[in-house]
Amino acid sequence: MNYLERFKVAAGSKVKLKDHDPAFKDGHESYESAAEEIAHYAERLRELQELLYAERRHSLLICLQALDTGGKDGAINHVLGAMNPQGCRVAAFKQPSAEELAHDFLWRAHKVAPARGEVAIFNRSHYEDVLVVRVHNLVPKEVWTRRYEGINAFEEGLAEHDTQILKFYLHISKEEQLRRFKARLDDPAKHWKISEADYKERGYWDDYVAAYEEALSRCSTGRAPWFIIPADHKWFRNLAIARIVVEHMESLKMAYPKPTADLDHIRKEYHAAKGV
Repeated sequence: MNYLERFKVAAGSKVKLKDHDPAFKDGHESYESAAEEIAHYAERLRELQELLYAERRHSLLICLQALDTGGKDGAINHVLGAMNPQGCRVAAFKQPSAEELAHDFLWRAHKVAPARGEVAIFNRSHYEDVLVVRVHNLVPKEVWTRRYEGINAFEEGLAEHDTQILKFYLHISKEEQLRRFKARLDDPAKHWKISEADYKERGYWDDYVAAYEEALSRCSTGRAPWFIIPADHKWFRNLAIARIVVEHMESLKMAYPKPTADLDHIRKEYHAAKGV
């Protein structure tokens, strides 16, 4: 089975994250056994992104969501970093600014959505407004419960204008999160990543799981699917995301556009200049 189907949340299904193994490796024993495959998909990503940029018929929106230490930055660096930055950009969704709070909750997402030929990666996304907002009671329940329909309509609107949407939930275990927190404590180069809030948020683990399960269940659609990515092993996380993006982009049957210039004339001009 291809990864597009293996890790996809079927539209209308009821997600229970306990049924998904965050340590799944698909038969690989280690990074070394998967290295060749990882390199293959990284190279293929570069080729397909160039096609997307040249053809300018589609755009691609990639949403990354995870609990703390889930690996959003790592996925961007190691997988999506294979793409040419000329046609690829990252938008980080942090605490909303005063300007953003003055608009509807989807405004900040819409203004950074990708144009045709472009890849946009959301590091966190508009889903924060049914995740952290829900967990911390930042708005009343009757407000955030209406947002699932708004999100689905927003994504359907993007899809109507040829935006391909792939949404990844990076699924780590509570034990792996603790190991990654410790690694940050032990590595001076990672101390800047540590905050008191990260550890406090661990106390809301079950609440976040419930919030993610509802978002994944209610907002995985045919044109904007969610994928649950096993993320306890960083290298497998990278492989799975790259492979899913490649499989989806290959399904678009993209082609380089025909040249608009008279190539024979240009060749003659070139040879004349060279004195051939």
